[in-house]
Amino acid sequence: MEQKIFTVTENLPLTAAVYRMRLRGDTTDVQCPGRFVNLRIDGLYLRRPLSVCDAEGDCLTLIYKTVGEGTERMSRMAPGTRLDLLTGLGNGYTTEKSGPTPCLVGGGVGVPPLYLLCRRLRAEGKRPTVVLGFGRADEVFYAQEFRALGAEVVVTTADGSCGIRGFVTAALEGRTFSYIYACGPEPMLRAVYEQTACGGQYSFEERMGCGFGACMGCTCRTKYGNKRICRDGPVLEKEEIVW
Repeated sequence: MEQKIFTVTENLPLTAAVYRMRLRGDTTDVQCPGRFVNLRIDGLYLRRPLSVCDAEGDCLTLIYKTVGEGTERMSRMAPGTRLDLLTGLGNGYTTEKSGPTPCLVGGGVGVPPLYLLCRRLRAEGKRPTVVLGFGRADEVFYAQEFRALGAEVVVTTADGSCGIRGFVTAALEGRTFSYIYACGPEPMLRAVYEQTACGGQYSFEERMGCGFGACMGCTCRTKYGNKRICRDGPVLEKEEIVW
């Protein structure tokens, strides 16, 4: 874990509630897909943990949804704003077990960390399928960006206003993959777990206090004992998950 200063270079809405923030700084500790940063906002006690969407050169991309005072303040940050980040947090995804045709499944704000993973898999010559789940058409984001990487992209919406009607599991029916990578709310992760037979890595969303394992506030039970989502996760392998 390191404390670093980044500078905002872009902060634009992707949907009515979802924003993309790009920052410039030292991205050495955020090159592993699935890791996160903990962002300090003046006047608020707890930092905000945000998954890394992309990191290339000195450019860090974060995607966040405005759900409270902290993220609402973030949405008003202009280019040039300097931010204090803790980096090098979380274990991230690994690609060694992916096989040739992995599937990446993201639900809502679980989509962003899959982008850097997809870019890494494509660089390794893999042929990923990306399943993106949203509530309705006006909530969809980053489908084109994944397609630009050369991935097959399938969008699902609960109301059927875009892509396949239903949840992400509707896009998995009748299909087989070499491996599953998933990030999203726990009910979605469990449904994907139960529907797919292959191995996988699942990134869990959890409320965090410190973000680096000191407060024990995000501890979860696994087959191998208790683990802290912020330090030992957020990515767990399928074989160790206890629902």
